[in-house]
Amino acid sequence: MTQLHWVGTDSTGGETTETTEVTMSADGCHVDGLVEGAVGVRYAIDTDASWATRTVRLATDSSSLVLFADGHGNWTEGDGRLLDRLAGAIDVDITATPLTNTLPIWRLGLGVGESADIVTAYIALPGLTVTADPQRYTRLDERSYRFESRDSDFHRDITVDDAGFVVDYPGLFRRA
Repeated sequence: MTQLHWVGTDSTGGETTETTEVTMSADGCHVDGLVEGAVGVRYAIDTDASWATRTVRLATDSSSLVLFADGHGNWTEGDGRLLDRLAGAIDVDITATPLTNTLPIWRLGLGVGESADIVTAYIALPGLTVTADPQRYTRLDERSYRFESRDSDFHRDITVDDAGFVVDYPGLFRRA
């Protein structure tokens, strides 16, 4: 098990702190995270052995969300309702945590100089709104990736540790 801590700044400028535990197995990983402060959410993510997101559970003080994915771009809500708007998404991206940047980094396995376009199930807080979000990851060097939103001009060069966990996401998160 790996325990991680981040300090973040939400979109309104409020500070957050996060404690997350990642448990690896031959079948994938399980993540339990708690973000406190300006945005508060408890979340859990499970992946398969190829690092594709399979389950996502989130809870705030006022609402909760459960999503299931088949690892091939098909998503359902906890009640079994198919979410056509997420078709093609393999990864999850939760706005309150940089941990969800690690999962596509692991899954893509990019070499230095390589890029890949992906679609994520993007979960915005505090409302737990879920939309499809096209993104691009480019590996700049051994410990740096450029993250780009494909439907806006947002981009950041993210620094990771040897295991691929985010150390610095400029302007948003830093490892504590």
